[in-house]
Amino acid sequence: MKYVVTGSLGHIGKPLAEKLLVAGHSVTIVSSSTEKKTTIEALGATAAIGSVEDVDFLTRIYKGTDAVYSMVPPSFVASNWKQYIAGIGNNHAAAIRSSGVTRVVNLSSIGAHMPDGCGPVSGLFYAEKALNSLDGVHVLHLRPGFFYTNFLSSIGMIKVAGVIGGNYGKGTKLVLAHPVDIAQAAAEAMLNLSFNGKSIRYVASDEKTTDEIATILGKAIGIPGLPWVDQSDEATLSGLLQAGIPEEIARNYTEMGAAMRNGQMASDYNEIHPAIAGKIRFEAFGPVFAAAFAQS
Repeated sequence: MKYVVTGSLGHIGKPLAEKLLVAGHSVTIVSSSTEKKTTIEALGATAAIGSVEDVDFLTRIYKGTDAVYSMVPPSFVASNWKQYIAGIGNNHAAAIRSSGVTRVVNLSSIGAHMPDGCGPVSGLFYAEKALNSLDGVHVLHLRPGFFYTNFLSSIGMIKVAGVIGGNYGKGTKLVLAHPVDIAQAAAEAMLNLSFNGKSIRYVASDEKTTDEIATILGKAIGIPGLPWVDQSDEATLSGLLQAGIPEEIARNYTEMGAAMRNGQMASDYNEIHPAIAGKIRFEAFGPVFAAAFAQS
């Protein structure tokens, strides 16, 4: 079978492509970086160098494909981040419609039921909506929890202030996902192609409170008792801006944190409360975090 994987060689795209290739299928990996071409080809995949902002490019790549893994790559220069994310979703939908693809596994997020108030994830609400508008196309939206790897951005805070924190709310239980578990869920769907209509699958590897997260990461880096400090939205925004994050991105991250704190982001997940299907528990991320901490 022929598959297209967008997202280049990211935390999900690479392991997903590897799983499809090991199963003996043809895989094209879309990347905006010409520097990735050699590495992509070394995996045994075909490199398609171009931009998801280019509908004609996507249409050419998608044509003749049995299934597409669609996602919106991060952009830290967008003047309206939610609108940018929604726009890329529209691009995928337009290319899928024109190319005749009938099976799509789309990377979304927990919280994508919120059309507003959830930072960048609210942009994914509209990306889902665009794909759901396609007649005759079967779409599975993967809604993973908060990526383990997102905590790597806390290394600077720990080194400077000796604490970890955010505006997620002290003691809040977070739904977490390891990128490899997300890739496994995507691979299963693309290899089986048994999903029909427009459907949603939540992907969770673990659930931990903010204090449990601090304890696990602190132990991993040799700082037992590392405290989680609950920050206000104002302090979070200020800290992100001081770290050099563009204001548009910082405001969206702050808004998403507030949605985690007030429970809205996980409300749909909690209502369904699916079984935790991921195999990689958060404790297993400790050594990865420790290695990054030591190298930073």
